[in-house]
Amino acid sequence: MAIKSKILNVFRLIFPSTPIELGLFFAFLTAYGILGSYIAINYTVIFDSRIPWDAYFSFDNKSIVMSGGSFERHPLSYYFFNWLRELALLVSSGKTDTTFRLTLAWFSNLAVSLSVLQIFKYLKNIIKLPLHINLLLVVFFSFFSTSILLSFTPENFTYTLFLLTLFNHYSAIKIQKEQQIPALALIFAGVSVGGLTVTNIVKVFIPVGFQKGLFKSWRKIGYAIFSIILTCICFIVLYLNRINFKYENIFNRTNEQYEKFSNVRSTPIWDAVLSYFFGENILFSNFIIRDKHNMQGFHYKGLIMDVYSSLVPYVFICTLLLLVLWSYFKNVKNKLVQILMISFSIDIIIHCLLKFGIHTSYIYGGHFIFVYPLLLGWLFYSYKRSSNAFSFLTITITFLFAYLAINNIIRMSEFFVFLDQNYQ
Repeated sequence: MAIKSKILNVFRLIFPSTPIELGLFFAFLTAYGILGSYIAINYTVIFDSRIPWDAYFSFDNKSIVMSGGSFERHPLSYYFFNWLRELALLVSSGKTDTTFRLTLAWFSNLAVSLSVLQIFKYLKNIIKLPLHINLLLVVFFSFFSTSILLSFTPENFTYTLFLLTLFNHYSAIKIQKEQQIPALALIFAGVSVGGLTVTNIVKVFIPVGFQKGLFKSWRKIGYAIFSIILTCICFIVLYLNRINFKYENIFNRTNEQYEKFSNVRSTPIWDAVLSYFFGENILFSNFIIRDKHNMQGFHYKGLIMDVYSSLVPYVFICTLLLLVLWSYFKNVKNKLVQILMISFSIDIIIHCLLKFGIHTSYIYGGHFIFVYPLLLGWLFYSYKRSSNAFSFLTITITFLFAYLAINNIIRMSEFFVFLDQNYQ
């Protein structure tokens, strides 16, 4: 009975468990599903066997679907995408046709819709905000450029977004109930999250340090250390097995990748950070069309984002960042807020300080964009007894959402013009 109860709890955690959650989940599944289905049926951009990378916004659709991505950054995604690809081929009778693209799009749609659901559950169950604020924040999040793009894109970031939102919700429940995070849960999260993107495994260990009474009990410290070491051992063994224990390849390829993806080009670093990292995974900017080729003689058009070209987007992003910082300093003693901010800081260090992938860091949004609605939720929570401040925050987020929705809808219409011209 205990095992059955735990399985049911896992299903309740992942999937809708109340009528409002069910309605919300199907609303997003339908909205994203319509978008992804239209693209999959009418265009080849989701998967084209001739185009391994960079068809739109530097996503590597075909490369990821066929191989899971580079082993030094995505060590275990090879296995996940093997299952995903074979299942999609089973549905499409072995063809990489419209049905194949449609299947890939709906897997992505499911992952992003479940991510939105996890954010709603966190806001409702952990922060305990009023329903209308929960809905405002999740709809705000659903219009982020990364949320829109990942809803039909078969990529590592799509599933990382779901796994990170799920684990943050789960660990928040454990910490709020003053319970230890089980070693088995930590191993599963470490292997799955770190397997899709290796640097994210650190984020799985962050909540462990915030468990109640951890540093007052040698038993709890020992259990935490044991859980982390066991997780690392499982991850490392699986990682080395993936590359036939040729560990020297990891260092060689990592150095190559860093040299390749740490070039900020001619963009000033402040603009690269503000536009590419903080901005464009939320608010679309201008698009640039580039000539690409697959190194085998096939030429095609690729779409990337430029830095912002007017003042308003910068004001939007700075306003949002100020709200996030306001939330952090207002709730600086809150363990769950600290977990979110430390997790966010890891991505800031990797992309902004170390400059890895800074010129295309808008595609890494699946690693951290969920932090925004959650920290905004904690900001609302800190002013729940102040009606004036609460109303001010509600009005501010509503205005930000209105601008976000209008901008991103217009930009998506430009994206469809690009598809009409190049990927029918």
